[in-house]
Amino acid sequence: MTRATWTSWPSREALSRQGRTRPRAVIAWSVRALLLVLVLWGTFTAGKFGPWEVAVGLLGVLGCAWTAWAFFRTSLEHRLWPSLGLMVLLMAAAFGAQQAGAGVSAVVLWCGCAVTALERLPLSAAVPATVVALAAYAAVNADGWMTTALTTGGLCLAGYVLRLDAEARGSVLRLLAQERVARAAEAESAALNERSRIAREIHDVLAHSLSAQLVHLEAARLLIERQPSGEFRDQVLERVVAARSMAREGLAETRQALAALRGEVAPVEDFLRQLVTAEPGEVTVAGEQRPLTAEASQTVRRVAQEALTNVRKHAPGATVLVRLEYLPGEVALEVRDRGGHRPVEELAVSGSGYGLLGMRERAELLGGTLEAGPGEEGFVVSLRVPA
Repeated sequence: MTRATWTSWPSREALSRQGRTRPRAVIAWSVRALLLVLVLWGTFTAGKFGPWEVAVGLLGVLGCAWTAWAFFRTSLEHRLWPSLGLMVLLMAAAFGAQQAGAGVSAVVLWCGCAVTALERLPLSAAVPATVVALAAYAAVNADGWMTTALTTGGLCLAGYVLRLDAEARGSVLRLLAQERVARAAEAESAALNERSRIAREIHDVLAHSLSAQLVHLEAARLLIERQPSGEFRDQVLERVVAARSMAREGLAETRQALAALRGEVAPVEDFLRQLVTAEPGEVTVAGEQRPLTAEASQTVRRVAQEALTNVRKHAPGATVLVRLEYLPGEVALEVRDRGGHRPVEELAVSGSGYGLLGMRERAELLGGTLEAGPGEEGFVVSLRVPA
């Protein structure tokens, strides 16, 4: 064996209960219960005990049980000297039980220490501990040297087999964990590739189409401006300019969507400030700022856009107050308008009418809420989503 074989601990996966099947767990608890029963039986059948002796015996058994539990914890944490100290305490308890006449309890403790040391300690510490425990057992065993030799050999074999079995289970758990990580990375890579493909399609179709519309609308504006001034000409020019502005905004939103698909999204705070630059209003941010998930960030952005679009349609000229607050486990957005004047009827009734419904559905998909309704001075949209 190499030096590493003697000094290395069994893996934490091997020493833990993780990955044990139900039958294995039942067997393990059954063995522990049997050992406890044997210790109790060996302690209280060694002679006649009075109340004082019974109390001392119970305390001794409870102390051994606690020491064994502590040994399992320290060995799981790969703490060598505390583990060896607890093992010495168990062997000392076995020696005390032997001196008190509880030979069965002593044998159970020594044999248990021998097997457990081989299963859970580095071999450089397990072998000496096992030799000491089995030597103590052989010294008190009166069944003959052949029986003693077979018993000690069987205990050594059992301890080492348990060690190999635990290591095999630990290796399987590590391989499963690595496979899960690899699958998650593969799924993430596939998702990124698909998002990149969608981004390319949007860029090639929608972005190019909007850019072409901008060019034609700008050309139409220049042609209309060359015509003699008049009421009809001014109305057409106003609508062309509005259409050009909407196409420019659509192109900007498309580019933002493309950036989101490629993972190149600007912070939400910067996006909100840029969104409000064209409006009379302000943006306030409260709480400790932190990166948001892609879904939460996109929902906040889309709700803010839809809320500002509604302000333009239903309360042109209103002052917009946007508040973004970082809360424990979630983020809150509030868009409030104040003032404004009666909207132009054609613009007020434009749109699909599903803006609020779409915003609410976005929030509910993430487990959040959206409330919208009249406030003290205007209309208020309040969004809360986990983040």
